[in-house]
Amino acid sequence: MQTPPPLPESPSHTLDEFVRATTQQDKGHGLFEKETDRLLEVNLNGRVNTKMGSMVAYQGNIRFTREGALDQGLGSLLKKAVSGEGMSITYAEGQGKLYLADAGKKVSIIRLQNEAIFVNGNDVLAFEPTLKHTISMMKKVAALLSGGLFNIRLEGSGLLAITSHYEPRTLLVTPGNPVCTDPNATVAWSGNLTPQFKTDTSLRTFIGRGSGESFQMLFEGSGFVVIQPYEEVVAMPQG
Repeated sequence: MQTPPPLPESPSHTLDEFVRATTQQDKGHGLFEKETDRLLEVNLNGRVNTKMGSMVAYQGNIRFTREGALDQGLGSLLKKAVSGEGMSITYAEGQGKLYLADAGKKVSIIRLQNEAIFVNGNDVLAFEPTLKHTISMMKKVAALLSGGLFNIRLEGSGLLAITSHYEPRTLLVTPGNPVCTDPNATVAWSGNLTPQFKTDTSLRTFIGRGSGESFQMLFEGSGFVVIQPYEEVVAMPQG
């Protein structure tokens, strides 16, 4: 495989130069590969689960189906009926190349090996159906925050693609050394951790903000927390 030549340093480029430098390249990395840092290519031959609305293009014979209300079980259906909670998942099935992106966020690919991880629902881009997924709502923060309300627990073995604004960073949680994070900047955490929620009135006026930093996620025990250098605010789901 040959890497396309970079665009020459010029205020303008010929059409041929632009096409050659930006043409899709198959890197041979398998099911998931990063076409760019912000664009995921899925070499589909079967099924993959994707965040609804993340498809930007595809080639081949691929059909899309929204995850049904009963796909996660009757208990999940009853929870959604009462609270309106949920994150929409789309099943992409068939053969071809599928391109996924989410608001220009950076893509990271993780291979789980009989492991579990929690991911902020807004930061899940795609995952293999071999991973069991459970969507839940952080009800304690629902009334206080407009982002970071839903999380997905993924467990098993398979590939997972997550997104973050800019470069993600991982903080280690060890006994006696807890980590506190802003919910809107929290991307993921290890599957064995259960965050607690705390308020700190001393932070209410920090850099002029009224409520975000005063409410924090507290992680204790042994594990990790993934954060991004950005506070993502998401509108409340409707219905």
